[in-house]
Amino acid sequence: MQIGNIKVRVTAVALAVFLFFMVLIAVYILATGDVSVLIWSVPAAVMLLIIPLALNYMSQSQYASLVPVYEAEARTTRIREINLNMLGEPVRVKGVVERVYFQFLNRPQYLVADRTGEISVKMFTSPAEDVEKGDVVEVLGVIVKRYILSGDAVINCVSIRKVDKNQQS
Repeated sequence: MQIGNIKVRVTAVALAVFLFFMVLIAVYILATGDVSVLIWSVPAAVMLLIIPLALNYMSQSQYASLVPVYEAEARTTRIREINLNMLGEPVRVKGVVERVYFQFLNRPQYLVADRTGEISVKMFTSPAEDVEKGDVVEVLGVIVKRYILSGDAVINCVSIRKVDKNQQS
């Protein structure tokens, strides 16, 4: 679903939960014949879709508002140069997507590589466009630790977008 220029998605998990509860409602009605349950159960089940959609829209619009700030402040960085001393610094990385994880949860994680190395790129909302393995992308984000107290440097992604393969450097 598209709202303005923001692509809003329902995760497979949210859709499965909705369908599960709709089946439970149908089984209950068929077993008992009590249709009065529809007054509260159908709106409640629909909210199982509306709430995740609203949260996805809000997080995407927040990320979209951060993109101009990161475009202005982020410096283009080779992956090999990224380390824990750069925590909190905005960066721009160009590379090829080697792997995509957790896309079905609207919290995708990418393994992006350039000629100098590879890095994990975590996004806490669905991206504006679909990014697949093999795509050449530009990532805007900030350097964070993989885990709160320890771990290697990863990019907390604000924007990931496909670029022309000739633009990769």
